[in-house]
Amino acid sequence: MKRLSRSGLVFAAIGLLVAGGYLRMAATNVTEWGQADARDEDYNLLVEGFQDGHVHLRKEVPPGLARLADPFDPAANAVYRAIPYSLDDLSYYGGRLYLYFGAVPALLLFWPWAALTGDYLFQRTAVAVFCSAGFLASLAFLHGLWRRHFPRVGTPVAAVLAVALGGLTSAPILLQKADVWEVPIACGYALTMAALWAVGRALVSPRHRGSWIAAASLAMGLAAGSRPSLLFGAALVLIPVAWPGGADGRQRARWLLCAALPLGLCGLAILAYNQARFSGPLDFGEHYQLGLYRQDNARHFSAGYLAYNCWVYFLQPLSWNGHFPFVGGFLNLWPVPEGHAAPEDPFGVLTTLPLLGWAGAALALARRPAEGGAGLRPILGAVGLLFLGTAGTLCLFYGNCSRYEMDFLPALGLLSVIGVLAAEQASAPRPATRRRVRAGWILCGAASAVSLGLLSLDHYADQRFRVGNMLMGRGRFSGAVTEYERALWAHPDFSDASGNLGAALLRAGRLPEAIARDEATVRLAPASAGAHYNLAGALRMAGRQEAAAAEYAEAFRLRPDLAPRAGPPRP
Repeated sequence: MKRLSRSGLVFAAIGLLVAGGYLRMAATNVTEWGQADARDEDYNLLVEGFQDGHVHLRKEVPPGLARLADPFDPAANAVYRAIPYSLDDLSYYGGRLYLYFGAVPALLLFWPWAALTGDYLFQRTAVAVFCSAGFLASLAFLHGLWRRHFPRVGTPVAAVLAVALGGLTSAPILLQKADVWEVPIACGYALTMAALWAVGRALVSPRHRGSWIAAASLAMGLAAGSRPSLLFGAALVLIPVAWPGGADGRQRARWLLCAALPLGLCGLAILAYNQARFSGPLDFGEHYQLGLYRQDNARHFSAGYLAYNCWVYFLQPLSWNGHFPFVGGFLNLWPVPEGHAAPEDPFGVLTTLPLLGWAGAALALARRPAEGGAGLRPILGAVGLLFLGTAGTLCLFYGNCSRYEMDFLPALGLLSVIGVLAAEQASAPRPATRRRVRAGWILCGAASAVSLGLLSLDHYADQRFRVGNMLMGRGRFSGAVTEYERALWAHPDFSDASGNLGAALLRAGRLPEAIARDEATVRLAPASAGAHYNLAGALRMAGRQEAAAAEYAEAFRLRPDLAPRAGPPRP
């Protein structure tokens, strides 16, 4: 009992530390919309709509948008998608604005928070809260699994794997940009992990199996209400219904009802919500989105996307370069299928996070469960169904990006951790083999941690750059300077951030620093006509006419079309 208590405290400490790290990331993350008041963020506008008794946002439709002949034309609605309107990815239907994303985060967190505190929760904080809840639920699941099925694996190894699980979800990447897009993804993560934990409890608690099955069913129904792509992962609730356990047919029928009823009620609520929003129970509003690409005629799901998305999500290698943080843009080695959107920022999870490859050991364990006990098979079946249901849905979708990967990475991460536990358990009687096994997964884990850290820095730099641009557009030049400097801290060779920093310094009245920064930008991007032109303008303002003329000449040499259109230097 002492060992169990001690290991529980270790896992609790890991959970609190990781959750604290998630919340810290969110606290310092000003998103690209830069809302000063959380009340103006989309999920809180949805809450206010609910409080008013309707399902659209409490947000006025810009008159100009309503007058557009084709409001779904990205070129025509671009001005309304940007600040100050901030309508990007909202759905426009019947003269009102709707949140295409699932309503469950509003019901579970945003509305209760507003009711209890009288204040509103920032979306970035909600993402951290949901990520923390998901990680804590996965830790509870992992702790019970380890204690029941892998007694030969010591606490230090289990603790290291618990920490690794917090990274294998890709939450550190997601939290670098925690906005409206990330809220339902993080909420879905929390709910699917809660469902897995409930399934685990159902399998070891025969007397209360029905209650735990109902809890898992409710969690998966809510997960689908947050993120519809998680719906097919709900098959995991059937595992404790079907698994042998000495129950008669009548008992199993009750369990099946426990599995079907909460999920079915959630499904009916989703259909009714869709009907109230878009006059169709199966209409989720994706065709009415105001986005960078047309959505009204997009083919959102197709078997023709399957092979491409499988490659991109699982095997596509990162693009590496010789400049810190060493990760580059998307390395496109497979032609994008017709109708598929341009890739955003996905990465092949198996090539980037090699520790995930240990999921193969878990699959081998399912065929030969002697090392962990036959009771592991239903657990592996539940995790596997969650992974297949979520990954399979995403691979049929017309877009891909890193944040979507959080739908399936938590389940795949659990499978890989179980695989390591199985390998450690199997090699326990043979010290030499155990040393080799341990060296193998530690090496994979270290490589995964390095890749995850570098990707997080790259996303951090990109987000700080976007926030700097937002602040520049609002005339907050000192704040923009800070954000561009943060971007360059994470990515020193980020030439666009360097150039914009020079502009922000100039507009903040810091001319000598602006010149120094523009000179640094020219060194970073000597073939950029814009960099030379900006430096020329700053030099001219400083009275260094001869040096300015030389920079103008170089800018016009690089881009002859710039000369006739070149106006006065930036103010």
